[in-house]
Amino acid sequence: MNRPFEDRRGAGRVLAERLGRFAGRPDVIVLGLPRGGVPVAYEVARALGVPFDIFLVRKLGAPGQEELAMGAIASGGIVVINHEVVDGLKIPREMVEEEIARERMELTRRESLYRGDRAPIDVSGRTVILVDDGLATGSTMRAAVRALRRMGPAGIVVAVPTAAPSTCEEFQTIADECICTITPEPFRAVGLWYQNFEQTSDEEVIDLLARSAAEPREHGASPEAGTGLIEAVDPGHAPSR
Repeated sequence: MNRPFEDRRGAGRVLAERLGRFAGRPDVIVLGLPRGGVPVAYEVARALGVPFDIFLVRKLGAPGQEELAMGAIASGGIVVINHEVVDGLKIPREMVEEEIARERMELTRRESLYRGDRAPIDVSGRTVILVDDGLATGSTMRAAVRALRRMGPAGIVVAVPTAAPSTCEEFQTIADECICTITPEPFRAVGLWYQNFEQTSDEEVIDLLARSAAEPREHGASPEAGTGLIEAVDPGHAPSR
């Protein structure tokens, strides 16, 4: 099987080639979804010469159906409730509040672990490039976009190295723009399109955030072509926007 991306950081360098028009713009920031999206986002931000941060989002699982999201809680204390799910399943308000409290504790723990005492970047009025390592069903990214909207960005661009074709198409209407480097068919799973898809550790997230904070930004830096691409993408894996 053709595995176009060497690893997440290589995939980030390739993805950055599709985002060149955002390079060096003072209104642009890149946010990575921990943990897998962080190495991708770090390389995108580095290539574009724009600020980089994380955007944590925790799905609020419906009681007895944890995979079904009844809402989400995200960085900045943003809570989004899916009232169709809550009302449809007649989930009591107390259960919703309990789940919010539980996930808020976990989100706070992770924020503190990853960021330390560094304040999150203010997204209001800015164009946010929201990055993950890929989109299968897109449930986490969907929750992230909804939560991020509440924080008043000027625009949201979802950007991923690989995605299921239908999911990439769906995000054209959920976000202001969605850029997917490849949309293989059949898709099956994100990890199939990486040569190395080892789990991203908490330590790597912490290291990349600290490294980004310490690095000078070269505004307008252009990514090197093909840096993280192992093989040419065959016609069945044509890039999609």
